[in-house]
Amino acid sequence: MTQPGTETYPLRVAIIGSGPAAFYAADHLLKQPGLVVNVDMFDRLPTPYGLVRAGVAPDHQKIKSVTKIFDHVAANPCFRFFGLVEYGKDISLDDLEQHYHQILFATGAQTDRRMGIPGEDLIGSHAATSFVAWYNGHPDFRDYEFDLTQERVAVVGVGNVAMDVARILSLTPAELAATDIADYALEALSKSRVKEVYLLGRRGPAQAAFTNPEIKELGDLAGAEVHILPEEAELDPLSKADLEASKDRTTIKKVEIIQSYAHEKPRTKPRTLYLRFLVSPVELIGNAAGHVTALRLVKNVLYATEAGTLSPKPTDHFEELPVGMVFRSVGYRGVALPGIPFNERWGVILNQKGRVLDPDTQQPLTGIYTSGWIKRGPSGVIGTNKPDSVETVACMLEDLAQGAYIHTAQHPEDRIEQLVRTRQPHYVSYADWKQLDAAELSQGQVQGRPRVKYTSVAEMLKALGR
Repeated sequence: MTQPGTETYPLRVAIIGSGPAAFYAADHLLKQPGLVVNVDMFDRLPTPYGLVRAGVAPDHQKIKSVTKIFDHVAANPCFRFFGLVEYGKDISLDDLEQHYHQILFATGAQTDRRMGIPGEDLIGSHAATSFVAWYNGHPDFRDYEFDLTQERVAVVGVGNVAMDVARILSLTPAELAATDIADYALEALSKSRVKEVYLLGRRGPAQAAFTNPEIKELGDLAGAEVHILPEEAELDPLSKADLEASKDRTTIKKVEIIQSYAHEKPRTKPRTLYLRFLVSPVELIGNAAGHVTALRLVKNVLYATEAGTLSPKPTDHFEELPVGMVFRSVGYRGVALPGIPFNERWGVILNQKGRVLDPDTQQPLTGIYTSGWIKRGPSGVIGTNKPDSVETVACMLEDLAQGAYIHTAQHPEDRIEQLVRTRQPHYVSYADWKQLDAAELSQGQVQGRPRVKYTSVAEMLKALGR
């Protein structure tokens, strides 16, 4: 049989998911010299870009400009987008294996990790990921409700997502109105009564996961002061020794920024954003109606593990923090996909360098690959997905050269489109998406905003005349 990758017999690749990892993989495949490849990208939503659209904070427009690169990829005549087509519902693994030589799963980490403490399911206790999706206009989360009449809110975690949540809660209506935040979220947050936001980190300032730009911009908020207890801003002896040994400039700068907020200064703004370090939640406390009323915290100390890292250890010192709403931001987690081996412990697809493995033999499954957060776990920034996808594509090309690909029948290219149209007649092409994109940008221009988002599938289909 002729090896695919020629003008007369193109390599056909299906990519499930349309976030950064998916687009970086498509880009690398389409740029291979001497290889003719057709890439079809599938997403269960009508809109592409994954967390760039639904996860990046609305006041971080510069980060979202990465979509220009993705638009360039999508402009390739060998690329197609099938939006509103859900893997496991509209299309199966068997369908894909009948039409493609290689299949790559880049579905991200779609849910959150839980804290695993008493009271976590009380009313007013939420996943930060749900709040992020809500204010970003994700169709699955637009009907969620958050009690913004509460004056005190805690965010458990000090990663960038936690910082985004705390910052969005602290922005003024004018600051929010200059973003592409969902209209309903703009209205709700403009009426917010939140006065105090607590960011809670289980380790110290030197181990905080947020980036320096994230902590620095908190000092530029128009309506919120940043406050850190001087004793919690100071490094413990182990952290100090660790930092002196590593001389890590980024961490040194981070600690300097944190400590600059620890000096007492006049409170002139209506809201206060408190950063706490070396504390862990051990229980959410509720009232008779089942609503969160407080968070019980334990004070931690750091100790050196055998691996040489610094980990928190609880002491016998506790405190209660009165709050009416809690957001847990302790990490994302991948969701298992039908027919694809999954590592439940790590929340990722079972793989080695992007090759999906058979759980029994630990050998690669022919033609099945993964990339992005569903491959390695939720780590890094948007750009981290590029080398990750390049690694996976390298394995795909290596296997292709060895003849290790799905030996599917030579179906005409329009066969899959006919199948999709039968299963999901309202599927959204990339041209359809660009029509929606133009409408959002136009509505935003009228209001002096980056864009005004469609936040329901019905709205999108109506705008497309469906």
